[in-house]
Formats: sequence, C-alpha cells, structure tokens
Amino acid sequence: MAPAAGAPGGAVGVLTLGRYTCELPGDALGAAWIPQPAEDFTIAYGSTYRTELGHGTYLLTGDRVRFTAGPLKDAEYRRTGNTLLRRILPDGTPGRLRCVRRGGLTR
Repeated sequence: MAPAAGAPGGAVGVLTLGRYTCELPGDALGAAWIPQPAEDFTIAYGSTYRTELGHGTYLLTGDRVRFTAGPLKDAEYRRTGNTLLRRILPDGTPGRLRCVRRGGLTR
C-alpha cells in the first residue's frame, strides 16, 4: 500500500508496532542512557498508541510524529529511523529525550 500523497509535511504513514522505551542521555561516569518510564508508550494498530495512563492517537507525516489525543497529546517527535524517535521541544529544536522500539506488540 502506497502512502497518501499531498499531505502538508510529507506522506502520511504509521509507526512500527511495538513498545517504545524512552530515555535521556547519561554521562561518562554512569549509565549511557537513563530510562524515563513515564514517557514510554506502545504503538498499536492504525494510528493509535497506549501508555500506563490511557490511549490516544498520533499522526505521522514525513519524519514528524505528533500525538493528537490521549495522555501524550501535543508531544512531537522526529523519526530518525524505523525504531528511533527524538523529542521535539515546543520551540522546534531537538530535545534530549529519545524513544526506541524495544519489543513487538503484545496484548
């Protein structure tokens, strides 16, 4: 199935299904990455996701992901690969938080 064309921001798509764990960079004296479990989410079927606090929807256009409803509403990420998302700050600059797909979809 070909992605929809003509959408502002690029082609509309969906993220790879599965559990995404989020983390912040560590330092040379400790862990390379520090888990941020409150930011974790699972991408489910269609354009839906779920967290410990509930479920919602997202929109993927080009390499930008915007959570449009639910606990992560208004959070934005840039997709930098099939399994890696980098948080975008409200001013449009890249944030330090990254979310990585760690596992497949479980029910």
